[in-house]
Amino acid sequence: METNILIIFGAGVRQFRLAQQLSQEQLALKANLDRTYISGVERGVRNISLLNIQKIANALNVTLPVLFNAIQPPTEENQ
Repeated sequence: METNILIIFGAGVRQFRLAQQLSQEQLALKANLDRTYISGVERGVRNISLLNIQKIANALNVTLPVLFNAIQPPTEENQ
């Protein structure tokens, strides 16, 4: 079964946001994006651009490598 990378990425963004006790609206304001856009990213329904990934990473105070390394698709071993 193929795992949807958009859902995995969105879940990772949500984890970082919640760890910092930010609402979607607060993250959106920090990233200069709309709250509905953040919602779509977290739900995996937005095919987010690299520029917006950078905005979100900056708003979460993490580097792109940290953001991407924390988001690993499940393997057959850990499903």
